[in-house]
Amino acid sequence: QVQLVESGGGLVQAGGSLRLSCAAAGRTFTNYYMSWFHQAPGNEREFVAGISWSGSITAYSDSVKGRFTISRDDAKNTVHLQMSSLKPEDTAVYYCAARLLGTMKYNYWGQGTQVTVSS
Repeated sequence: QVQLVESGGGLVQAGGSLRLSCAAAGRTFTNYYMSWFHQAPGNEREFVAGISWSGSITAYSDSVKGRFTISRDDAKNTVHLQMSSLKPEDTAVYYCAARLLGTMKYNYWGQGTQVTVSS
């Protein structure tokens, strides 16, 4: 069974940092594009950051560009999201997701981890 398990969420003050991790189990994700999404209460799930299979190409939403960094360690089947200069508006549940290269549909999702930024 394929699983994506997020960890690292929590409560942090504005201006602080958190590092989220997504551990993949059940298969390797070498040929998958890995992404982080977030969803705040009452809002739709939104793309935050993504990384190609090689790790050489990354993408970020405008709201996090320059503050968040996505990385992957295929040897450990893990994806990280380093979040810095956090703002209250970053408060949301953060989800890890994977889609096969060449497709647009995300095949696998994690259960999410809560990030709360206090002002």
